[in-house]
Amino acid sequence: MENITNYIEQNKERLLNELIQLLKIPSVSADSAFSQDVIDMSEAIKVALEEAGCDQVEICETEGYPIVYGEKMVDASLPTILVYGHYDVQPPDPLDLWKSPPFEPVIKETELHPKGAIFARGSSDDKGQMYMHVKALEFMVKTDQLPCNVKFMIEGEEEVGSNSLTTFVAENREKLANDIILISDTGMIAPDVPSITTGLRGLSYVEVEITGPNRDLHSGLYGGAVANPINILTKMIASLHDENNHITIPGFYDKVEQLSQGERTEMAKAPFDLEEYKKALDIEAVYGEEGFTTNERNSIRPTLDVNGIWGGYIGEGAKTVIASKAYAKISMRLVPDQDWKEITELFSKHFESIAPKGVRVKVTPHHGGQAYVMPIDHTGYKAAAKAYDTSFGKSPVPQRGGGSIPIVALFEKELKSKTVLMGFGLDSDAIHSPNEHFGVWNYLKGIETIPYFYHYFTEMNS
Repeated sequence: MENITNYIEQNKERLLNELIQLLKIPSVSADSAFSQDVIDMSEAIKVALEEAGCDQVEICETEGYPIVYGEKMVDASLPTILVYGHYDVQPPDPLDLWKSPPFEPVIKETELHPKGAIFARGSSDDKGQMYMHVKALEFMVKTDQLPCNVKFMIEGEEEVGSNSLTTFVAENREKLANDIILISDTGMIAPDVPSITTGLRGLSYVEVEITGPNRDLHSGLYGGAVANPINILTKMIASLHDENNHITIPGFYDKVEQLSQGERTEMAKAPFDLEEYKKALDIEAVYGEEGFTTNERNSIRPTLDVNGIWGGYIGEGAKTVIASKAYAKISMRLVPDQDWKEITELFSKHFESIAPKGVRVKVTPHHGGQAYVMPIDHTGYKAAAKAYDTSFGKSPVPQRGGGSIPIVALFEKELKSKTVLMGFGLDSDAIHSPNEHFGVWNYLKGIETIPYFYHYFTEMNS
């Protein structure tokens, strides 16, 4: 791609400053206190797409937060690439664990990022990775090297389930028509080991509520005589795994895709250092389902995890109370062939069935989505692999991801399109955690690599 590295070097300071300005906007979709900030963020994305060269940009209102749509149509006879990203971010809590304020971006050198990393909520997930695509378009338009049509669909509800996007996609199939979908909301193995995510796990996310007595009770007067919802909840949750960390919900594994030993052997070729993994997390040992490696546990096997649990008194000092209610949020990561709605139903029935007399159970489904797999013989994957090979000087490693992007399966269903997942983040970026960051080198490398994908995908589909 002519002059791409020169363009990045000449504009490096501006490219970084523009991203930093976006990261200052606290677009937390899960907290209504930030609703105006989320809307402000959609306006900022609209301006960015217009300045990058889109001929048409609009803010599409939904029942939730807006979706920003933009397009640059070169020739209807050429391939069309649809870029998806999201401008909302996770809540920054717990704030006291941040070494710098989450919405006051700073660039700091680290051992892994000697050229610096941008520390801020949303730097890697997904503002930094989404903005790479905006700047890649800018380069191609300004240098007259855009080889195909491009559309953008940037939403503000990804972190809370993409509810509005489901309706928007179904109602705008013609507007969103494309030959391939491109997303950067995943990662790669290491800076010197480029990789392409070829699979994502599905998701079922629920909240459970256990109710015992009709009010909080004195633990001395009533302790031992009535069911304690917190005690009961913890026992119920503990029973969801057996001694081999196998999930005990009846029927949970019935449709799990079983990879052959040959496929597992190929997966094992990806670079992985168990000792470095444990060191990075400051743990003495890994933990998980018996019979599977760490990389298999977090990619090709389903999981069940408690994401939050609360009830009773948690303030300073003591309060001897038996709480009336106890709560937990539980997520289940799913693999191909597991249907998230079916799994949610299986969980609900099982959880209700294991509750003892004396308490009532309520299960509230929040959101979910199906797993996704991209065949490595697909033109989209081949074009991406060639793009990485050009910019990194080595072929990327295909890998299954442990996370979930539920809308990818939705896109395939509604738009009949496959999705290429070109992520440039690292596992150590601390997404969803305090001190989230995104390497400056990674950000700029993404801007360098993306135009090559456009070039090769167009070339392969000519």
